[in-house]
Amino acid sequence: MNLATTYLGLELDHPIVASASPLSREFDGIRRLEDAGAAAIVMPSIYEEEILAEDTAYTELVEQGTATQPEAAGGYFPELAAFRVGGLEARMETLRRAVDSCSIPIIASLNGSTPQGWTNFAHDLEEAGAAAIELNLYRVPTDARESGAEVEQRWIDTVRAVCMTVSIPVSVKLGPWLSAPAHHAGEIAKAGAKGLVLFNRFYQPDIDLQTLAPKPTLELSHPYEIRQALLWISLLSGRIDASLAATGGVETAGEVVKYLLAGADVVMTASALLRHGPEHVQVLRGALETWMDSRGFDDISQMRARLAAAFLRDREGLVRSQYINILTGYRVGV
Repeated sequence: MNLATTYLGLELDHPIVASASPLSREFDGIRRLEDAGAAAIVMPSIYEEEILAEDTAYTELVEQGTATQPEAAGGYFPELAAFRVGGLEARMETLRRAVDSCSIPIIASLNGSTPQGWTNFAHDLEEAGAAAIELNLYRVPTDARESGAEVEQRWIDTVRAVCMTVSIPVSVKLGPWLSAPAHHAGEIAKAGAKGLVLFNRFYQPDIDLQTLAPKPTLELSHPYEIRQALLWISLLSGRIDASLAATGGVETAGEVVKYLLAGADVVMTASALLRHGPEHVQVLRGALETWMDSRGFDDISQMRARLAAAFLRDREGLVRSQYINILTGYRVGV
């Protein structure tokens, strides 16, 4: 049975990719995911603020006491530009080791906060050997003076700048909070992105009633969460010049099949692997093969995008009719 697929121009043995999670942060976890059969691995995002905070803490540490020693007036250590340690260098070393040791593509992820951060870190990730870079465009605009158009244009400018900086493929992980997702996806592709990852989850803090302070809470995804990405992958498949990666809600092969039928090139999962361990990749792959065999498919291309909306004339009418049917079709007590 042929499960081979192409994502960002990368040839993969099958469509199941391990997305960013604590499992892919360290070298040993990356090797476990490869041994478990992941087709590719996405490392967790490098956050610009996190790296800058670590560098600041490092600078304060190495400069401590220099003012009390005349012979150390210039500092005990070389400048950071020539002596890179801490979080960034550790992450780069993990990436380099993974690239050297693994036979599958290792995709780096980046979440910047300044134009220089996006491009500089992207350059570093390419130098370290990443097969591709996933731009994690997660930001919650809180300035009431900033319009949605301004936010989206800044993202497009960011994608264009990164794509002009590196030669490896760039994918963009988008959130669904857009007034016109299809148009924005097209503009992102025009800016140079070779792929879209749909969708970024919206993470919100809780409130701790004991401390009366915000409490960061992360809940693993559940299968019902696939529906938003399922809709937009179906609407974008065949209509945009970019690979489509589905993420969120993948627990069983059922979700993998649905995403592929909608038009996804690959299906990413993290929560299921955290719940069940990296070996769950083989469970998903085996169940996918079983489903395909039961339907008479022997090549993944025969099923991909069979339920995409590219062939429909009135896509908006279809979506509206589904919306009405869902709401009017509910029966109390049934």
